Amino acid sequence: MKIGCPKEIKNHEYRVGLTPASVRELSSRGHSVLVQAGAGAAIGLDDEQYLAAGAQLAPDAATVFAQSEMIVKVKEPQPQECAMLRPGQILYTYLHLAPDPEQTAALVKSGAICIAYETVTAPGGGLPLLAPMSEVAGRMAVQAGAAHLEKSKGGMGVLLGGVPGVAPAHVVILGGGVVGTHALQMAVGMGARVTVLDKSVDRLRQLDLVFGNRITTQYSTAQSVEEAVLSADLVVGGVLIPGAAAPKLVTRAMVSRMRKGAVIVDVAIDQGGCFETSHATTHAEPTFVVDGVVHYCVANMPGAVARTSTFALNNATIGHAVALADKGWKQALKDNPHLKAGLNVAAGHVTYEAVARDLGYAYVSADTLLA
Repeated sequence: MKIGCPKEIKNHEYRVGLTPASVRELSSRGHSVLVQAGAGAAIGLDDEQYLAAGAQLAPDAATVFAQSEMIVKVKEPQPQECAMLRPGQILYTYLHLAPDPEQTAALVKSGAICIAYETVTAPGGGLPLLAPMSEVAGRMAVQAGAAHLEKSKGGMGVLLGGVPGVAPAHVVILGGGVVGTHALQMAVGMGARVTVLDKSVDRLRQLDLVFGNRITTQYSTAQSVEEAVLSADLVVGGVLIPGAAAPKLVTRAMVSRMRKGAVIVDVAIDQGGCFETSHATTHAEPTFVVDGVVHYCVANMPGAVARTSTFALNNATIGHAVALADKGWKQALKDNPHLKAGLNVAAGHVTYEAVARDLGYAYVSADTLLA
């Protein structure tokens, strides 16, 4: 198969879909890999490394899209990239379609086969291609939140861990999944007072066993969320409904009653955000203020630590990339129901039920197309 890897063009996005090691995995199996010149240069992966791994170089993205049967990316295709997709071409990347009707419409129009990292499942449950970026984003959320609590960044001027004789900041984490757990590790490590809320009592028990009296666990209800948020200096939103828009757990009214100079980090912003006041921001302009509360809602947070993120992502994605290349998309999806769960759009149809429901499309199952 001819596989293409274009340079990412989203604001301050320096990750790359394939590392030289991933290229070698594909080229050693007889596949042709075309990488856009300079695609990995920003994170120290130069063109010579790609050539040594067996890749060919393309001068621009248009060449990559035109000559490739499968496109491997990191972030969702931007409008000019969607316009270069063609019927039957495989797109393998993060999509996050539920809050993005424009992208969904463009992908449906393209006729491409669009497989989303964030909805591929695992035999033991979970979302293995989303997990590495959720780990990065969870850790970064506390790092970013601590920085923006500084007065010069618009915060109330609080040190997350406090000092002897001065209380630490109160960090509230909404969701005890991958994002929440990694945010929890960072917040506890920095000495903050931490409260985590989740709908799963079993998950709260697991966190309590690990962290004990260093954290407070609470079952998530509208009442407990409101009480926690109103007492927080930093709130991290890490809730996820696979493939669907994130639930709005914190209302505009709650935000208006929060402490002035408190910070919100909405890690769920890729799926629309879990705060009613959230809208996506960029690394160039990461924050905005609503009712005196600083909102950090960068939609590609792991892009800030692009080298770490690229290697972590490739570790998770390369196995399925090899399967798609070796077998073709239909056979690969027939053989692996977990990869099949990643099919969101194909041949002009929306094939992921939550996306179809949220955006008003007729749902066509992957099995219907594969048959």
